[in-house]
Amino acid sequence: MKKSLLLASAALGLGLGAQAKADTTLTIATVNNVQMIEMRKLSSVFEKAHPDIHLNWVTLEENVLRQRVTTDIATHAGQFDILTIGNYEVPLWAKQGWLYKFDNLSAAYDLPDIIAPVRESVSYEGKVYALPFYAESVMTLYRKDLFAKAGITMPETPSWDQIRDFAAKTTDKSTDTYGICLRGKPGWGENMTVVTTMVTSFGGQWFDMSWKPTLNTPAWHNAITYYSSILKQFGPPGASANGFNENLSLFATGHCAIWVDATSAAGTVFDPKQSSVADKVGFASLPTGSFKGGPTWLWSWNLAIPASSTHAEAASTFIQWATSKEYIQLVAKTDGWVNIPPGTRSSSYQSAEYQKVAPFSSFVLKAIESSNPSGQTAQPRPYVGAQFVDITPFQGIGTQVGQTIASVLAGSTTVDAGLSAANAATNRVIRQAGYQK
Repeated sequence: MKKSLLLASAALGLGLGAQAKADTTLTIATVNNVQMIEMRKLSSVFEKAHPDIHLNWVTLEENVLRQRVTTDIATHAGQFDILTIGNYEVPLWAKQGWLYKFDNLSAAYDLPDIIAPVRESVSYEGKVYALPFYAESVMTLYRKDLFAKAGITMPETPSWDQIRDFAAKTTDKSTDTYGICLRGKPGWGENMTVVTTMVTSFGGQWFDMSWKPTLNTPAWHNAITYYSSILKQFGPPGASANGFNENLSLFATGHCAIWVDATSAAGTVFDPKQSSVADKVGFASLPTGSFKGGPTWLWSWNLAIPASSTHAEAASTFIQWATSKEYIQLVAKTDGWVNIPPGTRSSSYQSAEYQKVAPFSSFVLKAIESSNPSGQTAQPRPYVGAQFVDITPFQGIGTQVGQTIASVLAGSTTVDAGLSAANAATNRVIRQAGYQK
């Protein structure tokens, strides 16, 4: 099908009442996170109710997923009918005409039930181009038993200096217990998610108002020196290979005293079926640095339909099922309320059953409702985003810089040399992309 026809079809939008064609096979690209694995498991319920729609799953590691779906949609290859993408991609790809929009969703779907900042983050020019499966902000998870043993108390909002002190006092390498776990695996959505957030708290940012990169500044030097040194001293071996999933496993099996990461991890670490420390976990806010305030972490994993798909109606039927209130009830019934896809629907947080088993629920709801990716950094900036930069070149820039930061963490290069090289490389890319005058 020609691109022009695809984009014209995309403009029509998709409603809940669309009827899927017979004997349709949907190829779904998704990430290997806990919630998506659960969706794949429960999809048999959908297939039973829709015997003419068959699902072909392609489940990938996060960095690989991003590479595959970006290549597929940019080339209009049409390999996938449903994409799992973030709120970084949605507005950028919608602007390019690469995604179908979800128009005329029925009252039964209850779009207003989607938490406002999450709904806005998957919209472009007032139209929704993806439906959120789960959403997150950021929190500090910690082991209450290890803190009690060390005679220390986690404040409601710790500083990064306090985190270093706590990590030192809770590290016991003889028992494979490490004071701190942070993402080290390179990738714009892996280590750079945490690094960008940390840099902001140290008073830094990616670009100045002239789109000059600012990686070779004191704020970046201080942040990366802190990040690499705390993980080298008090983190687990091989930290430069650990992303979200690896740290989730380390924390849930009792090897981390502190873990600063996405709020979506809370459901797993508080679930006694999946976590050996479920009854020992506490939580606090994101640590602060010299700069307080500014943009705040908001991320969502969303299901979208590429304009290259020839099965848009069937894809819409599945996506609306997987992001519905009914699906959340199915997860609650099957695996318990603590495991529901978090961060998307206000009705979930109003549930007494969820509040009972998820002591973190009100914290997470407040964090997401008050999230502000458009907040200002210490110095004025020409972009928005808390843990990413909302421009197309950032995917390549963030991944390249992420590899450099991982090399610093692994000891292959120094902070000074790494940031100098990263700044020069970033400047070349952003200049070639036409951002600098």
